[in-house]
Amino acid sequence: MDYIYCPVCRSKLQDRVLEGVVRKACGKCDFVHYRNPAPAAGIVCMMDNKVLLVKRKYPPKAGEWSLPAGFIEYHENPRDTAVRETFEETGFKVEIIDLLNVYGSCDDPRTRVVLIVFTARIIGGELTPGDDASDAGFFDVEAIDVKLAFENHREALHDYRKRIKYD
Repeated sequence: MDYIYCPVCRSKLQDRVLEGVVRKACGKCDFVHYRNPAPAAGIVCMMDNKVLLVKRKYPPKAGEWSLPAGFIEYHENPRDTAVRETFEETGFKVEIIDLLNVYGSCDDPRTRVVLIVFTARIIGGELTPGDDASDAGFFDVEAIDVKLAFENHREALHDYRKRIKYD
């Protein structure tokens, strides 16, 4: 979302080149609107050579599948977000194993996303879609036959497949 008016003094913002980038800035109070990406965290979790995916209940990309993932709350660290989101969306308690990779993405219409993806293992719970997932299940990691919602999730699964082939 771009600001039109300064949230500090209510003056109309102007386009100004700052740090080599055109940004909305206030000429009265020096407020600068930095459009920063939103950080998110998710997991790749396997069971019997199948990857855990969730079907999105709400837009954007409702009805498409994704890794269990979500936006990081202000007070959270990314590992805690990945664990929380997985439980909320799938009913599984997971333990983080390792960092898979970090991905940038522009295909979420709400914001640019920086997604931190971990590998994880199930340590409890029962498969129960919840929160913003209408379904959840395990899919063959080598031949996923459902539509994946986000490019960064496709990249993470590609990286995971490479990792398991060469580890």
